Amino acid sequence: MTVDVFCKNLDAPIVVPYGSTLKEIAELNQIKNGLPFLGGLVNNKVRSLSYRVHKPSVIEFFDMSSTYGIEMYTRSLFFVLYKAIHDLYPSAIVHVLHSISGGKYCELENLPVQLNTDIVAKIQHRMNLIVEANYPLIRREVLSEKAFQERTFFDTDTEMDIFLDRNKFFTTVYELDNVVNYYYSHLLPSTGYLKLFSLELYETGLLLKVPHRKRPTSIPQTRKMPKLFTVYKQFKEWGKRIGVPYISDLNKRIEKKDIGDLILTTEALQEKIWANTADEIMKRGTKMVLISGPSSSGKTTSCKRLSVQLSVLGYHPVQISVDDFFVERTETPLDEHGNYDFEALEAIDLKLFNNTLLSLLHGEEVEIPRFNFTLGTKEWVGHKLKMQPNSILVVEGIHCLNPKLTELVEDSTKYKIFVSALTSLSIDKMNPIPTTDNRLIRRIIRDYNYRGYSAVNTLNRWPSVRNGEEKNIFPYQENADMMFNTSLVYELGVLKPYALPILLEVPETSPEYAEAARLLNFLSYFKPIPDELIPGTSILREFVGGSKFSY
Repeated sequence: MTVDVFCKNLDAPIVVPYGSTLKEIAELNQIKNGLPFLGGLVNNKVRSLSYRVHKPSVIEFFDMSSTYGIEMYTRSLFFVLYKAIHDLYPSAIVHVLHSISGGKYCELENLPVQLNTDIVAKIQHRMNLIVEANYPLIRREVLSEKAFQERTFFDTDTEMDIFLDRNKFFTTVYELDNVVNYYYSHLLPSTGYLKLFSLELYETGLLLKVPHRKRPTSIPQTRKMPKLFTVYKQFKEWGKRIGVPYISDLNKRIEKKDIGDLILTTEALQEKIWANTADEIMKRGTKMVLISGPSSSGKTTSCKRLSVQLSVLGYHPVQISVDDFFVERTETPLDEHGNYDFEALEAIDLKLFNNTLLSLLHGEEVEIPRFNFTLGTKEWVGHKLKMQPNSILVVEGIHCLNPKLTELVEDSTKYKIFVSALTSLSIDKMNPIPTTDNRLIRRIIRDYNYRGYSAVNTLNRWPSVRNGEEKNIFPYQENADMMFNTSLVYELGVLKPYALPILLEVPETSPEYAEAARLLNFLSYFKPIPDELIPGTSILREFVGGSKFSY
């Protein structure tokens, strides 16, 4: 018995034995791509190489150069790290916390010895032995209720609560040499695939280094990011203090109907940080504040909330968006694919922007353009600004921490802020939530509600946006005088009801379907939170509507 398959890698139809795994299909048909295949898209759904094909399908194999490939590779390494530490120090508990400096930062709890470079080398050596042994990573489907009852197989019952929260009969767990753990998406077939990684001592924990998908055959150099690390650490610790480090903790608050208190506490924390920031700006005697951050980090609302706090101190904030200073569409630089590169610094009219800032700081009246994104041109509609004696410029834009953007303005007059949604919530100890997912869900909702873009449009553009961030934003984030985390511990529960219908519109035949399906699976972990509980000044209102600010 055979099955008809169309293989995108070959751009041709093939016939395969009924029930063949993806790995067998690639080998039998000699489908190669230079790098080892790690998985495949089957009818635009991510599948592991052990997935068996029983019906006609469209298949596209992927490797380390794919986002899906590098994510699958990294998750599998988490399990190898867990296994190595379990073998060496059975009492230790591994916490995979967040991404930083080209790797995943992890901390160890209940480690019986002081973590040092020798211990790190010992753990890496054990990981190497596990990789060389080529143990299978066995996927098992277990009844969720049974998994909950037999949770002694795991080092914690946090994951078990999630199993029941999702209201699914079965849960997928993985086994590695008699060690069982849970990972919220697919792993590789065996440990032998995981030959390229490194482990370093970083701050008070471990940094698990993996290749970048654009450079899949090498490990990136470690670059210290003390400011970003500090913010991550502060918010992870704050999540523990308020008792909401994991999704299951958030869901319990929702079930108990005391989510309102958590929302007020979270919003109050952000307001307190903005008030403290305004105090610091006043102490320095700054004349201009620059706010930068990646897409959907909440730069606009951050600008407005800080302006309110500056007004409390007697300032007259003058707000400017760098987006109004784009060059004409015909002058916009192109990326390597021939598309407009709106994230490039050269997409900004730097001369006009700097002259405008200098004129304002010198007390002159200046007309500010409004950029018409539909027509791709600046419009001069008589919008004029002039600084008063108590005025302070508050400028927001993705390039604000790049020295070249404001090179004509003295550094002594600037106070630089980097904002991003640095998600403190995790699925569980071994499954952190990528900050990019938080921002992507925000952007999908905002684009749909206010820009007329479908989820397909947003998902299609997202890789280009991310490339622009890596090139133009993240290299300058440590230039900031302060970093602000705009992520709210409760927000994905609020965003879920908005995102689901938008994501469900993505057709199965669309290349973006795989990412939409992944996000739908991710959001299934959250219980919904009614948006009427959200204050009108919340950062979330920039995306879901109902803000007290005008945009």
